[in-house]
Amino acid sequence: MSRQIIGHGTWYDKMAVEIIERERKLGRSLDLIRTEMGIAASGFPHIGNLSDAARSFAVTLALREQGYNSEMIAFADDKDGLRKVPVGLPESLRKYLGHPVTSIPDPFRCHESYGEHMTLLLLEALDECGIEYKFMSATEVYRKGLFKDEIRTILVNAKKIGEIVKEEVGQEKFLEALPYFAVCENCGRIYTTKAYKFLPKEDKVLYICEGMEVKGQWLEGCGHKGESDYTKGEGKLSWKGEFAVRWKALDIRFEAYGKEIADSVRVNDRISREILGYEPPAHAKYELFLDKSGKRLSKSAGNVFTPQTWFRYGSPQSLMLLMLKRFIGTRTLDVIDIPNYMNELDELEKIYFGTKMIKDEKEKAKLAGLYKYCWALKPPKKPSLHVPYNLLTFLAKVAPKDSPEEYLIQKLREYRYLKPDEKPDSTLRKRIEYAFNWIKDFQEIKETTLEISQAEKEAINELAETLTKEENADKIQNAIFNIAKKHEIQPKKFFQTLYKILIGVPHGPRLGPYIIAMGRKNVIQALKRTLTQEPSKRHKFIE
Repeated sequence: MSRQIIGHGTWYDKMAVEIIERERKLGRSLDLIRTEMGIAASGFPHIGNLSDAARSFAVTLALREQGYNSEMIAFADDKDGLRKVPVGLPESLRKYLGHPVTSIPDPFRCHESYGEHMTLLLLEALDECGIEYKFMSATEVYRKGLFKDEIRTILVNAKKIGEIVKEEVGQEKFLEALPYFAVCENCGRIYTTKAYKFLPKEDKVLYICEGMEVKGQWLEGCGHKGESDYTKGEGKLSWKGEFAVRWKALDIRFEAYGKEIADSVRVNDRISREILGYEPPAHAKYELFLDKSGKRLSKSAGNVFTPQTWFRYGSPQSLMLLMLKRFIGTRTLDVIDIPNYMNELDELEKIYFGTKMIKDEKEKAKLAGLYKYCWALKPPKKPSLHVPYNLLTFLAKVAPKDSPEEYLIQKLREYRYLKPDEKPDSTLRKRIEYAFNWIKDFQEIKETTLEISQAEKEAINELAETLTKEENADKIQNAIFNIAKKHEIQPKKFFQTLYKILIGVPHGPRLGPYIIAMGRKNVIQALKRTLTQEPSKRHKFIE
C-alpha cells in the first residue's frame, strides 16, 4: 500500500497541515495565516539569523500550497538597546551602550542608524534567497502606537505577569518592576531605567534611571526620574511579554524559535493565553549553528559567518539547502562546507528533473520537494550544467594569470561539459566566479572525505604509488581500471570513489587527463589525506 505524500512531501508541508487543523479546532479565521520571524538588529546578521526567515517562509509557502493565503512578518527588534560592542566594530560605540540601536549613528555612515544598517544587511540576504516578507520595525510600531491596547493589558496585569515569570524561570525582578523599559529622556538609554508605576488614566509609566547589569557589566543610570508615554514609542516591553503582544496584535499563527530563547517563549505562551486571551502560535524549536570549535555563532563574540560571506562562494539556493534540509539538531558550520552544499543541490536537481532515480516514492517526493523549497517553489524550467565545485576550483587554481577564465572554459570544453564552440550561460559563469573567489581567498582546496572499505584503502594506496612514476594520462586511466580489478573492486565503484575524493561528486571528466591537469603531486596528497581521515569528518552523499 502506497504511503500518502502530503504537499511536496517535506516537513514544511506536514507542518502546514498541522497548523490548518489546529486553527480549525481553535475556530479562528483561515482567511490569512501569518507566520513570523524576528530580526536582531544589534550586530552583523549571521547565518543563524537567516534560519528563522527560511524556515518560517517555507511554512508560509507550504500553507499557500494547501490553498490558503499566508504571509510572513519580518519583525526587526530595532528598539532593543546595544548590550555590547561587537568584535570588529569601533570602540567609539561604547558610549552608546544601553541606547536603542535605531538612535545610534551608523558607524559606516551609509544608513540613518546603526540598527537600520544591521537590519538591512539581513533583508538584503532574504531578498537574495527569494524570501518574501512584510517588514515591520519595532521602533515604528511602538511610535505609531500599534501595540498600545495590548501594552495596556500587560501593564494592568503586571503583578500576575511577574508571578508567571517567577514560576517559569525563577526571575523575581518583575515582581518589583513593570515588564517595560522606558527610554530615559535625559540620557537616552533604555536598559538603565526601572519602570515602577503605571498611570492608566494618562497612558504613562513612571520610571527612574538607576542602572542595570548588561552582559556582565554595570551600566550606570543617570538618576533621572521621569514618565514615559507608551502610546508614542517612548519605551518598549521586555521580552517577557513582547512576544505575546506581537502574536496577539499581528495575529501570528506560526513561529519557529531557537532553543536559546525557549524560556522566553514558554513565558510568553502563558502570558498570551492567561493575560491576552490569545492562543499562541504553533511553534517549532530548532537548535543552533556552531562554529568548528563548538562555539555558538554570535555577533558580539565576533565569530560571525554572514550570509554575504556565503554568497561570495556559493549560491543563495545552496544556502537555503543548509537551512531547510534538517530542522532539528545542532550543526557545525564553516566556509569549507559550501562546496558540499553546492554539489548536493546539483544532486537534488537531478532527482527533481528525473535524471537520477530514487526507488522510494516518498523519499523521492521529499528530496524533490526540498529542491523546490530551496528555490522558494520557483525552480528553473530546465536543469543547469553540473560542473563539480572542486573541478572548477582546481582549474581556477592552475589557470594562467593572464587569461584565467578563458583557460577554465577551454578545459570545460576539453572535458566535454561544454560543446566545442559553446559559451557558459549566466549560471555557469556565476559558478566560475565562486571558484575564483574561493581560490583568491583560500588557495587550499578541501577534498571530500568519505567512508571507504579496506580493499579501497589498499587500492588507493597502490594508485598513489603508481602516480609517483606514471606520467601518461591514458596509462593512468588504465592503471585505475587494473588496480580496481586486482583488489576485487568493481571498476565503476572505484572510479566513483576517486571522483568523490577529488571532485566531491561520484562522476566527472575522464580521470587520467584530469589527474595530469590537477598535478600528480596534488592528487597523491589528496589520496593520502583520505587514507588518514578522521571518521568524524566524513561527508554523507545523497545516494
